[in-house]
Amino acid sequence: MDTLVEMQGICKSFGPVSVLRDVSFCLKAGEIHALMGENGAGKSTLMKVLTGIYPSDAGEIRVQGRTVDIRGPKHAEMLGIAIIHQELNLIPELSVADNMFLGRELTIGRTGILRHREMRRRTREYLARLNVLDIDPDCEAGSLSIGQQQMVEIARALSLDARVLIMDEPTAALTEREIEALFRLIRELRAAGVGIVYVSHRMEEIFALCDQISVLRDGNFVGTSRIAETDLDEVVQMMVGREIGERFPKRTTRPGEERLRVENLADSRAVIKDIGFSVRAGEVLGIAGLMGSGRTEIVKTLFGLEKKASGRVFLNGKPLTISKPADAISAGIGFVTEDRKHEGLVLGLSVRENMTLTHLQGFSRAGVIVSGRERGFVDGMISRLKIRTRDCDLEVKSLSGGNQQKVVLAKWLAIKPRVLILDEPTRGVDIGGKAEIYHIINQ
Repeated sequence: MDTLVEMQGICKSFGPVSVLRDVSFCLKAGEIHALMGENGAGKSTLMKVLTGIYPSDAGEIRVQGRTVDIRGPKHAEMLGIAIIHQELNLIPELSVADNMFLGRELTIGRTGILRHREMRRRTREYLARLNVLDIDPDCEAGSLSIGQQQMVEIARALSLDARVLIMDEPTAALTEREIEALFRLIRELRAAGVGIVYVSHRMEEIFALCDQISVLRDGNFVGTSRIAETDLDEVVQMMVGREIGERFPKRTTRPGEERLRVENLADSRAVIKDIGFSVRAGEVLGIAGLMGSGRTEIVKTLFGLEKKASGRVFLNGKPLTISKPADAISAGIGFVTEDRKHEGLVLGLSVRENMTLTHLQGFSRAGVIVSGRERGFVDGMISRLKIRTRDCDLEVKSLSGGNQQKVVLAKWLAIKPRVLILDEPTRGVDIGGKAEIYHIINQ
């Protein structure tokens, strides 16, 4: 197979922090190559170097045998390299079709007049390749579910006709049906000679889909193996440098008295109706269903993010009125949202500020933050959750996606919740981080 991309000796630092150290990576035509590592290992940074988002400090990149200096994302696209980011990059106020062709709009000659009809037609065509037939090209991107937005991102990357396609956690928000359609398309692209870099923490996907696997650890290249010649335990050992042990810890608590009861719950948009369940102290209740079935609407209505149309909620046997999130928080209910970027974090604030935002009164005296008390909690959470950050005063947006997710969890542990709602709590979290989160849930 022809070599599409070869990266050699790539180094990248942000200030005094070295993120990539002498990393090499090779992608061949017609190959699905998994790139794995713990959160903060450098996977996304390496791919951002390849797509021109970050310049490298040292090293060389060759595309189809030619040494190149990739000057930006647009230049990378011209070289036939496209990326689907872990964090969604659609502009919510623009239509799906406008997002699809943003920066490369179809126009009538040099008039600058947009060919809206053709843009809509091509948008439907690219979405249809993913078996997505229910998204209107004219609807605002912000009105779509997270899973639907992810499919639009994937379709946009397909529209570039790239020879190299980078997928960073592409299935994190997709239904099983959408994942099947995506896998079918990926295999078609491989057969057509496209080289695919697949970044994921989902081991079952890696072993079902990929041909090769390369592993990074702490910014260093660990090694490359053919999927047929390795197994799960070996890959985990390469990723974390240690044995994980039990990935799903045994339950150690016995359920106690009823803590929360929900009766006949319905939301104002009629997405859910007649929902009822109860949860006892020390119990973990799972809510399962396909994307769009109402799972998230249940917990958002319960937390006061969606307006309740009917139903009753009881906490410790007493009626509880929740009309807004502040009511839920005051009652000791925490909510780890599925969308950390828009709902779970304030990206411009620091790791420390995000962690303590839900419980400022607990870290204050006479309305003034007691820094020692606050930092004691933050340092403890960073250690307990193994959050990779050089400094708790760094902006939270500088952390990897998985470490951001741990900050969201820490934020709600700050209130010492009576009830903790977790909506996709391990989204974008590596295998070691998942085990840590499961242990915390068990505690």
